[in-house]
Amino acid sequence: MSQFNQRRECRGAALQYLYSWSLNQPGDIAEDLRLFFTHLEEHPRDHYAFAEELIHGTIANLPEIDSHIKALAHNWEFERIAKIDLGILRLAIFEMLHRKDIPPVVSINEAIDLSKQFSTTDSKRFINGVLDRMKDKLGRDARKSTAE
Repeated sequence: MSQFNQRRECRGAALQYLYSWSLNQPGDIAEDLRLFFTHLEEHPRDHYAFAEELIHGTIANLPEIDSHIKALAHNWEFERIAKIDLGILRLAIFEMLHRKDIPPVVSINEAIDLSKQFSTTDSKRFINGVLDRMKDKLGRDARKSTAE
């Protein structure tokens, strides 16, 4: 499996975890992650290392990420954003802010693909609009990684 396909699969797994986490936050995240990855029997757990990085990073930076979403989701009340769309936005904004090895446009394109797979047809425009505004605030070339 190519690194691109593996990362895409990991983003999908991270989104599924973040969605369930947003509905019912576990007391012991390490144990909860162990159980989660046990149920993804397609690959050994180390295959999902990127997913774990995204999950831990997103949760650790949630207040910062959510403040960006609140500022960028024009005409939307934060509490009314669908939980799956919120998970997609959180994941992508974490990448855009904290994963300098990933060009922002890649994070946006992956988020749109996740919305096509997991959300409604209308969510694609909403997610793209929020992430496009986020990209414009970054102050770096959206097509390049900066951790080279």
